[in-house]
Amino acid sequence: MGAGSRPGTPGGTKPEATVTTVSSSSQVTIGCKAFFEKDNEIRQAEILSIRDKAQKRNIQRTAEDAPLDNDDGKVEYEFYVHYVEFNKRLDEWVPETRMRMDKPVTFPKKKNKSTHGGQHQSSRDKRRKTNVGGSVASANSPQTPDTVRHDDAAYTAPQGTFSKEKEIEKLRTQGSMTQSTSEVARMKNLNMIEMGKFQVEPWYFSPYPIEYSYIPILYICEFCLCFYSNRTQYARHRAKCTLQHPPGNEIYRKDDISFFEIDGRRQKIYCRNLCLLSKCFLDHKTLYYDVDPFLFYILTKRDEKGFHIIGYFSKEKESADNYNLACILTLPQYQRMGFGRVLIQFSYELSRVERKVGSPEKPLSDLGLLSYRTYWAEIIVELLMSVDGEISIEELSQRTFFTTQDIMHALFNLDAIRYYHGQHCIVLSERVVEAYERFKKKKHRKIDPSCLKWTPKVFTQAELRYI
Repeated sequence: MGAGSRPGTPGGTKPEATVTTVSSSSQVTIGCKAFFEKDNEIRQAEILSIRDKAQKRNIQRTAEDAPLDNDDGKVEYEFYVHYVEFNKRLDEWVPETRMRMDKPVTFPKKKNKSTHGGQHQSSRDKRRKTNVGGSVASANSPQTPDTVRHDDAAYTAPQGTFSKEKEIEKLRTQGSMTQSTSEVARMKNLNMIEMGKFQVEPWYFSPYPIEYSYIPILYICEFCLCFYSNRTQYARHRAKCTLQHPPGNEIYRKDDISFFEIDGRRQKIYCRNLCLLSKCFLDHKTLYYDVDPFLFYILTKRDEKGFHIIGYFSKEKESADNYNLACILTLPQYQRMGFGRVLIQFSYELSRVERKVGSPEKPLSDLGLLSYRTYWAEIIVELLMSVDGEISIEELSQRTFFTTQDIMHALFNLDAIRYYHGQHCIVLSERVVEAYERFKKKKHRKIDPSCLKWTPKVFTQAELRYI
């Protein structure tokens, strides 16, 4: 050990980020945090990429590249930015004119190659982090309201090392949602999507072929989901496309709402195109074109032109964890209309026909988790309000086909678990009851079980050979 150093103390000084002002946008680099105008506000954003606005060509890809050379001011730059403390779906390309030169710019920390004593420091930091977070109730101590805690880890994406080989194997055997947040940190590659009469701005990266990246508009047929780079090709396809509904069996119809069941093994092209489209709006969805292990349930709305896709959910043909849903998506043009609730309710109606409890695959997206929490709370409170006497968590599970873990998750979010006379009780507060009364007065889209014409599929070992 060198003189003057102590165990657990890094040999070098801790690198500090540089905060300064700049006179030109050419002075910033990737990784800088600057201030930009957004929706009549000034927000701090991290620069993820820089490109020539005229040529749409990336100029700087890493923070180690040299600063931009634009002394004559002939080149106009665009910055791909992520707004600090905002969701990634708001990431966008912005012109340099929206950058505020009167605000300070934070340059990224320079890499510190000194690792002397770092191993001891890392171990000590891990021990410190282990001891942070409050007390833990012992196995023998009674769980009072102060010690009863609900673990949300099962509903969020876990951190840790990522292996693509293990992820592919996990995809084939346990679902279609990625378990690594680092795998989804790529930039958006589409500017606009046109489907039928709607134009929608994508939220996240989707691995469409490279020739379709960064075109002004990607045209997608809303019936077969084939995609085209210009309107002429799209119009030619629409003149020849005879499909007016998803290529599967219609298993539910009431009024203008229908559900179609599609086997990923039989309709690979449609299901792969559906996964490409859904990746534009789901940050934690992996896509390896392996749709064989899944069944897709497409929610549509019918008019004189055909059955227009509203959203969908996928389900494993054989789930070892009793998942009744793998991925769920309501297209942005149909959001905030109650269709997300319809998709969730339909997945549980299928579980009811199968006579087994089910749960969505974890982790859920942020919007998916909010939708499920709301649905679980509504159904559980409605059932509790109609019950006279006592009811257990297991009985709630048998009536709703929710798992006990999901029921506990919903009850803890409602703050409905109380410790009374040596046992835990379910107590609905006045706030929850008032919210339920307001909910009853509103009109909601609901699934009519009598309109469901479906028999659970039984797959042979030969049909499940790909798993």
